[in-house]
Amino acid sequence: MKVRLHATHLEGLLLVEVPVYEDPRGFFMESWNKRDFARAGLDADFVQDNHSRSAAGVLRGLHYQNMTAPIGKLVRCTLGSVFDVAVDLRTGSRTFGQWFGVELDARNRTQIYVPAGFAHGFVTLSEAAEVQYRQTGFYDRGAEAAIRWNDPEIAIEWPVRDPLLSERDRTEAISFEEYRRNPAFA
Repeated sequence: MKVRLHATHLEGLLLVEVPVYEDPRGFFMESWNKRDFARAGLDADFVQDNHSRSAAGVLRGLHYQNMTAPIGKLVRCTLGSVFDVAVDLRTGSRTFGQWFGVELDARNRTQIYVPAGFAHGFVTLSEAAEVQYRQTGFYDRGAEAAIRWNDPEIAIEWPVRDPLLSERDRTEAISFEEYRRNPAFA
């Protein structure tokens, strides 16, 4: 299998393409193969898989786990379409506070690798969307937090104006300024 990794302007954040074999019956793809991904330059040990379904206009994020329980994620959309975003929260990084967004959908089958030290989120563009991602670390509620989806300092160009948010994302997400002032949590 020939895995192709495409660097983004954020160090460590990668777009991932894997071969897809299609015929009149449908398609087949290996979304993850440790040996082939390692040969391509992404050698990760995943320990947890997650699968979410979201209605149109739902925005999840911008979630992260601090470095007491860091996680990297390999994310793909298997039904519908999402605008997927990653924000560099690594305080020593030259791209600290910058974001990258890409449309992931069931047709393009592109994946994104979000390394530890990034916040991640997405908004559903279709009637419904299913997102699957594998993580390099286990979920730890005590290490999890969120940056406000519409923080003016980060200035993400979301393709929605008034998304549907969870209660937690609406009330507990912090500003990017609060994040910068609290390096103990970073």
